Amino acid sequence: MKKSMMRSILLFAGISFLFSFCQSKKSIEEVNESAEMIKLMTLDPGHFHAALVQKEMLDNVDSTVYVFAPEGKDVEQHLNRIKGFNSRKADPTSWNEDIYIGPDYFEKMLKDQPGNVMVVSGNNAIKADYILKTINLGINVLADKPMVISPDEFSQLEEAFKLAEKNDVLLYDIMTERYEITTILQKELSQIQEIFGVLLPGSAEQPSITKESIHHFFKYVSGNPLIRPAWFFDVEQQGEGIVDVTTHLVDLVQWECFPEQVIDYKNDIEIISAKRWTTDLSLKQFKKVTGLNAYPDYLVKDVEGDVLKVFSNGEITYKIKDVVAKVSVIWNYQAPEGTGDTHYSIMRGTNSDLVINQGKEEGYRPVLYIEAKGDTTSFNDKISKVINVDLQQKYPGIEIMKAGDNLWKIKIPDLFKEGHEAHFSQVTEKFLEYLENKNMPSWEVPNMLAKYYTTTEALKLAETEK
Repeated sequence: MKKSMMRSILLFAGISFLFSFCQSKKSIEEVNESAEMIKLMTLDPGHFHAALVQKEMLDNVDSTVYVFAPEGKDVEQHLNRIKGFNSRKADPTSWNEDIYIGPDYFEKMLKDQPGNVMVVSGNNAIKADYILKTINLGINVLADKPMVISPDEFSQLEEAFKLAEKNDVLLYDIMTERYEITTILQKELSQIQEIFGVLLPGSAEQPSITKESIHHFFKYVSGNPLIRPAWFFDVEQQGEGIVDVTTHLVDLVQWECFPEQVIDYKNDIEIISAKRWTTDLSLKQFKKVTGLNAYPDYLVKDVEGDVLKVFSNGEITYKIKDVVAKVSVIWNYQAPEGTGDTHYSIMRGTNSDLVINQGKEEGYRPVLYIEAKGDTTSFNDKISKVINVDLQQKYPGIEIMKAGDNLWKIKIPDLFKEGHEAHFSQVTEKFLEYLENKNMPSWEVPNMLAKYYTTTEALKLAETEK
């Protein structure tokens, strides 16, 4: 009887141990699975781009996002945007924001480290320091542009990339314009020699590639008037236009003209000329876009009479490898009714020019044109084959339309015309792919350095010119 009872006890104990072991093993697996999830930490979200990273739910990203920020309207507006995504009728998100507000927000994030990716989109005066210290602790960084805004900060960026490689983490900036369909097709067509030929070397008077963009301080985002923080108008905090939006344009020049090629900033970049100029805002306009009734003290240095002068405009002409490029950015206060931000781009080839226009004739939506050179007798047949046969496989529904004697227009289905806001999720997904598969192309880091070298060196030159 005692032996039988002892067997039962041992059998029960064995089953219990096995059950306990299985439960323990399951817990370990759950922990490991949880550890593989991407956990975002949003730092000091002073720009609406920080919220756009979360406009859609993302695969393998934890729904809880940790926010570290100082007290103020910047973080309040950020959280309201996330609430808006969570409460919208169509495809609402389900983000849970775990919030820490305090003057030691950055130190708190570095100490607690509840996530493995820091998203930073805000005041650019301290962004380089944020990035360097975060990378130093082995935390991945997804940064809104620009990562640096002055020549003095460039060495910090170089150090950050060296540390990222040493600590096996990813540092990446948000280049949304690579996902705009007319730019994608401009790049693809430039690689088809029978249509484009080869890129001309260009000159300072007629660059081989030109990119221009016009932006507006007052605009609507996700259907609501955009309230910008006052520091956005301080070039010491936001950065001048020549080092801000031009990062997108310089990136596209590299990405389109030299696809998957390394750009060595020490040997491949030469600044030919650079200039900067101001956009003037009245106090009434400043009130409308910021909600403030007066200029803060840090902007007084830029006020003449009652007018705020912001160095938001810039132009760079430079040589990259063997071609001359030109990029320029202009900021106006508000777009005329029915219009918006616009983009112009031209790539000059030996057989044709590839032109993106976004003016009145295009309904202020980007349209890609092919302008043929020389004898165009057989050109129509060549274009028809490339567009209607070859590219149809990748972009079903695109068409070629005659628009003039030597001009053709690419008609693109609305399916591919995703707005600027949608591109933030696409960039984030690409970043997550690189993070998970450790497959970021070898050209990305040197080309990011080349991009910021171009913008900061151009600023240095522009500041010396009257």
